[in-house]
Amino acid sequence: MTTSASEPATCPFDPYPYNEAAGLELSGRYEEVRRAEGLRRVRLPYGEPAWLVTRYEDARFVLGDRRFSRAACVDHDEPRQSAAQINSGILAMDPPDHTRLRRLVTKAFTVQRVERLRPDIRALTGSLLDDMVAAGPPADLVDAFALPLPVSVICRLLGVPEEDRPLFRKWSDDALSTSSLTAEEAEASREELRAYMAGLVAERRARPADDLMTALIEARDQEDRLSEPELIDLCVAVLVAGHETTATQIPNFVCTLLDRPGELARLREDPGLIPSAVEELLRFVPLGTAAASPRYATEDVEVGGTWVRKGEPVLVAVGAANRDERRFAAPDTLDVGREGNQHLGFGHGVHHCLGAPLARVELQEALRGLVLRLPGLHVAGDIVWKTEMLVRGPRSMPVGW
Repeated sequence: MTTSASEPATCPFDPYPYNEAAGLELSGRYEEVRRAEGLRRVRLPYGEPAWLVTRYEDARFVLGDRRFSRAACVDHDEPRQSAAQINSGILAMDPPDHTRLRRLVTKAFTVQRVERLRPDIRALTGSLLDDMVAAGPPADLVDAFALPLPVSVICRLLGVPEEDRPLFRKWSDDALSTSSLTAEEAEASREELRAYMAGLVAERRARPADDLMTALIEARDQEDRLSEPELIDLCVAVLVAGHETTATQIPNFVCTLLDRPGELARLREDPGLIPSAVEELLRFVPLGTAAASPRYATEDVEVGGTWVRKGEPVLVAVGAANRDERRFAAPDTLDVGREGNQHLGFGHGVHHCLGAPLARVELQEALRGLVLRLPGLHVAGDIVWKTEMLVRGPRSMPVGW
């Protein structure tokens, strides 16, 4: 079904999200929608209805076209999974403000700079695996390995005390919660995290160091390139985004490979495939329970045969787009040697994940360590899955080797 630009969008909508929280399967509903004509109208638990994009080319178009705005969410009842509406910070900005803030952080995450961190990340990976092996099985892969690896790295880069991990772990969970908190509780948690970060900023002003936080403070104080609230929110965004998705994807990747022993054996026989395996796993594993961060049309735009009217939100289902048979051969098959893999796992356009180079190195080194060091790796108990969260993955995953 298509709608013209002159008529209101009155077509029925699907209840959304489609994916189940427990597990990593991509709902079959996505394929039905992707094969149908036009876009599908969906409604999340909170906010206004939205158009859902599931095809690869449509996804790249919406994510890359400046006629779709993230900043417009502040003027709308944004479609979302939680009662709280988070419409501040860099993820809710458009250029030029988004560009101004992004440039301040991007230099810390260039491919060249991150590659210089690889030896330290490999050493940290080895140390964590040493501790796991010494303690003996079973071990919780999340708590013993997947979480401390990216937490340690981002804490060192940003200048956050690693011993405060239990504090910001809770705040991070709250930030990604979908329904376990009321809007008031979610806002109170965000304010606690902002207050914590403001305290660290004050400490770093008094005692500068060679870290990202000091560089951002200097940009604030000496060059006046960002406001104090922007400084604090940017540090919060780097801290949360800098560890949460990587910590979640490590056990997700392990689960996916253990379910496909042939592909796991290929990696053990040829570790040179690990970089392409990471890209393929980023394509294959649908991380979110649902599409998030809607883009609002700033004028009438045709997308995939449907006219999206000015002021209407569009949700991009990256997990579904990454399984589009029009773009990927055998999209529902994991192939760790897949070539030309231009997946959308890190997004596209101005909001492409600025920490992608760091995430790639962390995921490559984590996978390399687990595959080569623990050839008998297996699940050794019941996996407890995250629930009521924007991202899917094990909260705890007992493993043996």
